[in-house]
Amino acid sequence: MKKISIIAVMAVLVALVACKNNQQSQNANQPKDDSVLTMAKNYFQALPKEAVNPENLVTPEKVALGKTLYFDNRLSMHNTQSCNTCHNVASFGVDNNSTSKGDLGKNGNRNSPTTFNAALHFLQFWDGRMKNVEEQAGGPVMNPAEMNMPAEKEVIARLSKSEGYKKMFASAYPKDKDPITFDNMKKAIAAYERTLLTPGKFDKYLDGDATALNDQEKKGLHTFITTGCIACHTGALLGATMFQKFPLIGTDYKSLTGSVKDDKGKMEVTKNEADKYMFKVPSLRNIEKTYPYFHDGSVKELDKAITIMAKLELGKDITPEQASDMATFMKTLTADVPEDAKKAPTMP
Repeated sequence: MKKISIIAVMAVLVALVACKNNQQSQNANQPKDDSVLTMAKNYFQALPKEAVNPENLVTPEKVALGKTLYFDNRLSMHNTQSCNTCHNVASFGVDNNSTSKGDLGKNGNRNSPTTFNAALHFLQFWDGRMKNVEEQAGGPVMNPAEMNMPAEKEVIARLSKSEGYKKMFASAYPKDKDPITFDNMKKAIAAYERTLLTPGKFDKYLDGDATALNDQEKKGLHTFITTGCIACHTGALLGATMFQKFPLIGTDYKSLTGSVKDDKGKMEVTKNEADKYMFKVPSLRNIEKTYPYFHDGSVKELDKAITIMAKLELGKDITPEQASDMATFMKTLTADVPEDAKKAPTMP
């Protein structure tokens, strides 16, 4: 009996130890209080689920029309360019060129920014000359350096020849007597662009999932914040909410970027000396994939761009490790592009 009792007691003790070890293992896997997450929530927000403009409500019919127009070369003078040519949906809304060729085969002066999440930007273009994607959608079509159409009426004449477009415009704008208008074309393209939102694992992290980022990514986020990058790159887009001078500190940025043209930024639109070298702060969403960087696409490497920005905007000489850490964090801002979004529609 004693032997049985001793064995029973030992069995209970073993079970208790095993249970305790198992509980400790489970606790180790539980996310602990994340001070970096707490810090991050002071500066960033998750992407909203929609990019709403009350004056251009998004409907399935409008989005279908807008996507078709976005991919249509007929919006360029010589049928060579579509919106997707420079803002390729399959490659995160860019063409990965320093500057893009227009309808006449000549390159523009500025890097083509991504259309992903652009509907949430406070203004459009590097110089902020248009207020929203509704305005922006018509700009390149009429720009001689881009799609080069001679007149709005020529655009409408082309679209009106298509029986398919007649049906699509009528479906998207059922209350309009003459739905094929330049303004409706812009609104349709903008409605499609308003669907190009790319939430990713950084949003899961901001929503409270402390395991969404690994330790290295959190280290990079902490470095990003404490280095001072949050002076401009905050909010849901980590940027795209303000203008900033480039360079803010010093003037010799060309030796660092290899830039050739002296682009005066917003001043080229306003003619105001106070706007000299002022550019819209870009969003860092999908920044890993939207190279090359800066307004002229002069730098292809993300680490190098980070080092240059620290030098010229913050006056800091960061180490290669710090640049690498921040680049690791920025890669958490990359989101998957749905396969159906990459697929070009059938032209009407």
